[in-house]
Amino acid sequence: MGSGRHIRAEDSFSQKRCLAWFHEYTTPDEPDTLGPDGMEKFCEDIGVEPENIVMLVLAYKMGATQMGFFSQQEWLKGLTDLECDSTAKMVVKLDYLRSILNDPNSFKSIYRYAYDFAKDSDQRSMDILTAKAMLQLLLGKHWTLYPQFAQFLEQSKYKVINKDQWCNILEFSRTICIDLSNYDIDGAWPVMLDEFVEWLRLQRGLAVGSSGSS
Repeated sequence: MGSGRHIRAEDSFSQKRCLAWFHEYTTPDEPDTLGPDGMEKFCEDIGVEPENIVMLVLAYKMGATQMGFFSQQEWLKGLTDLECDSTAKMVVKLDYLRSILNDPNSFKSIYRYAYDFAKDSDQRSMDILTAKAMLQLLLGKHWTLYPQFAQFLEQSKYKVINKDQWCNILEFSRTICIDLSNYDIDGAWPVMLDEFVEWLRLQRGLAVGSSGSS
């Protein structure tokens, strides 16, 4: 008798249980912050690598402001929304979190969020190493020209990527053909992308500006 009621109570979200779960990953010194060590344990418990893109989606759902950290407030915000108060429930939600990336508008929001999330909070721009890692995570599997773009960044003078460049890279990846035939050099693209197109055309042995004969 009563076991059905017990199961329903377990299934329904409990903020108290969610907070107790949070504190499994914090230290007495910083009880309101889940830091890098706690994050590693949390990832281990739910069976994902810290650099897995699903962790970025989770951070986005929480509105987390700093990579490698969740505040108690962020944890409660995100996990109340997801109705998760245990490892088992989180594991079940992972496929849902991944599926969010399939919606183009949601992906764009997460992509834009990733810029401020991943860059140093005291810097206006993102350093190039972080940018390359994040672009690999977000676009590496979906953008056919990503390997060439990564190669371009490798040999370029760029040490940082600003927000405008970051947002335009996504737009470029979605709209420009692999053969670059619809790229307008006089369009409103950042200089970085003009330079990438010029570099790639030279790599391919094409004339800069057009594929016609000079």
